[in-house]
Amino acid sequence: MGQKCHPIGFRVGITEGWRSRWYAPKAAFGEFLVEDAKIRRYIDLNLNRRPPYAGVSKVEIERTRDEVKVILHSARPGMVIGAKGAEVDKLKEKLEDLIDRRVVVNIVEIKHPDLDARLVGESIAEQLKKRSSFRRIMKQKCDATMAAGAKGVKIIASGRLGNSEMARVESQKRGSIPLQTLQANVDYAVTVAVTKVGTLGIKVWIFKGMYGEEPTPTPPDGRFRRRARH
Repeated sequence: MGQKCHPIGFRVGITEGWRSRWYAPKAAFGEFLVEDAKIRRYIDLNLNRRPPYAGVSKVEIERTRDEVKVILHSARPGMVIGAKGAEVDKLKEKLEDLIDRRVVVNIVEIKHPDLDARLVGESIAEQLKKRSSFRRIMKQKCDATMAAGAKGVKIIASGRLGNSEMARVESQKRGSIPLQTLQANVDYAVTVAVTKVGTLGIKVWIFKGMYGEEPTPTPPDGRFRRRARH
């Protein structure tokens, strides 16, 4: 009966790893969990919601006895690092002040932003704030994602789309999205666009193929076109 399940949470421990990797005694577990939430909230607020708009899609946290290792997956790593590493040092100091522990920051580049559900959703949200046509944006993003090598993509936007009086839901889909197949590599994200007329929600599903398969970008039209027989 239509019981919905988070595609990433459904796969955690089977084909997907945990975003926070550490062990703690019962007394310290709650404290560590709150610290993780503070780190994620601070990074999202300072790197995604305001300049430098670094496009941080995923934050992974590992803990040892002495330090907290924060791994940032960013589409624009240069914006996080800054000139001669000044910005990343500043970020490290702020995180250490926030949780009062030694922090190590590592940055991983996202080579294909169009295959990352969070970045696709954020991109749509930014354009909706600028009052662009929602149908055109969703269509463009679906086409760009498929061209980047995805096997399927689905985007759902809901709220007062196009400044309408009543909220509604619009969706675009390309290819297939096998949500019940655990071996299917499905990325999923929910993003929010806060506009003058209200809050819009954007959900993005991207099917990249089975685990172990690397998505291959679609060649431009005519590149491998067969020669006509005379």
